[in-house]
Amino acid sequence: MLKHIEAGVLRVAYEEHGAESTLPVVLLHGFPYDVRVYDGVVPLLVSAGCRVVVPYLRGYGPTRFRSAETPRSGQQAALAHDLLALLNALSIDRALLAGYDWGGRAACIVAALWGERVRGLVTGCGYNIQDIPRAMTPLAPERELELWYQYYFHSERGRAGLEQNRDALGALLWRLWSPSWRFDEAIYRRTAASFDNPDFVAVVIHSYRHRFGLAPGDSSVEETERRLAAQPTIPVPTVALHGRDNGVHPAETSEHHHRYFTGRYERRLLDGVGHNLPLEAPRPFANAVLALV
Repeated sequence: MLKHIEAGVLRVAYEEHGAESTLPVVLLHGFPYDVRVYDGVVPLLVSAGCRVVVPYLRGYGPTRFRSAETPRSGQQAALAHDLLALLNALSIDRALLAGYDWGGRAACIVAALWGERVRGLVTGCGYNIQDIPRAMTPLAPERELELWYQYYFHSERGRAGLEQNRDALGALLWRLWSPSWRFDEAIYRRTAASFDNPDFVAVVIHSYRHRFGLAPGDSSVEETERRLAAQPTIPVPTVALHGRDNGVHPAETSEHHHRYFTGRYERRLLDGVGHNLPLEAPRPFANAVLALV
């Protein structure tokens, strides 16, 4: 059921399933995705006795900023503050967090800085907290090629391209990032509708410029960004999922991420799966969550 709640700077649109008295699980999507990627995961968790909350991130779907004055930031600290504000608004003291891409980053940050609020963590591609102070250090040429879209968004041509071609660009990224997965048009259209949010372009562009030091951050979350610069470890029990066919973050990129986790940590590699973990592999994704319940 679609609901709305005022949480921090947002009026968050979210879907909620299961009994309110059961274990809360928050599922978080990324770019360019939305809540529909969890349609196969939610029933599995509800049948196991979980309360499942699936929010639209800032800039997606029916979620809206409460004030025109709020910076349309897509930086990692802002996403984490959104998640923390949602937990507070829903009176959830402690939740199991699961996400990938932007959503996995928000979950990792809350688990690292506010671990008392997190019962367990499922994270796609391992440790997702950006190392912004070292963002300008070049990667191997093959890795730089995989990140072409981020450099595209650094230019005004890229902003215009996202504005004009958001549907086609999103579909292209789905294909490139999940090369062994064949999705149909209907599946993609259900998610692409969320890109019509009036703040989608501004939030996306800021996200990919801020992480490279090309755009200033939101001053209200800068203290959190300073804490993240130290690459804090994550103390909560964690299952990291990584598709072997991930076309943007190859599986080897998370091979040594265990050093960032001080609690119980397990890394699971998924054969034949790319970047869109919950939609491509709903059962393994749900199993990872349930392993922490």
